[in-house]
Amino acid sequence: MKNRILPSLVARFGVLPILLASAFVLDAPAAPAAAKKGKAPDTGWVSLFNGKDLTGWVKVGEESWVVENGTIHGKGITKNYGYLRTEKKYRDFQLAIRFKCEADGNSGVFFRAEFQPDSVRLAHGLQFEIARLIGYHTGGVVGDQRGWLVWPAAENELVLRPNDWNEFLLRVEGNRYVSRLNGVPMVDFTDPAPVSFDGHIALQLHSGGQGEMRFKDIYIRDLSKR
Repeated sequence: MKNRILPSLVARFGVLPILLASAFVLDAPAAPAAAKKGKAPDTGWVSLFNGKDLTGWVKVGEESWVVENGTIHGKGITKNYGYLRTEKKYRDFQLAIRFKCEADGNSGVFFRAEFQPDSVRLAHGLQFEIARLIGYHTGGVVGDQRGWLVWPAAENELVLRPNDWNEFLLRVEGNRYVSRLNGVPMVDFTDPAPVSFDGHIALQLHSGGQGEMRFKDIYIRDLSKR
């Protein structure tokens, strides 16, 4: 039966159409293979605050640190300094954190901090400054008993939102300290004579009893090579 079909087609239509049709079938592109499902790279960001309690954090001093409505609420209740530090130490890292100043007392995000035993006194450590008042250099770096190392340009002092939430993006790597506030670069400083090389990250309430802060959405990317 098969042998009769081809001659009959040739007799009716000629050889050329059949050859063209055969070539078309042979040259047709193969059906695309199913796309492989790729896995997005791990960016390394880890949450430091679960929004429910202070797991992973240690209170230093007598000031009040509680969790309220998914935020860490720090409030000065004495005239002393108060801190809330991480359990873990970080040498090099990127940190994203949102903060809101509830009063005029200043604050800060300390890094590479170590405290003297049973004391709020720092053995060493630097901080990225936070202050509600304009002109108090939020985003600048101060500490290690060295005074101000660097502060933002004057035109960037107004980037701060005194009565609203602010976004801090901080980077500490080697002797380079970088801060961004609400998307604006504030400082990018290479320390010529670093003193602190490792330690905790700590949220601060300044002495005087006027400190009142809220923090949330705290994420870290550990860049340490230990």
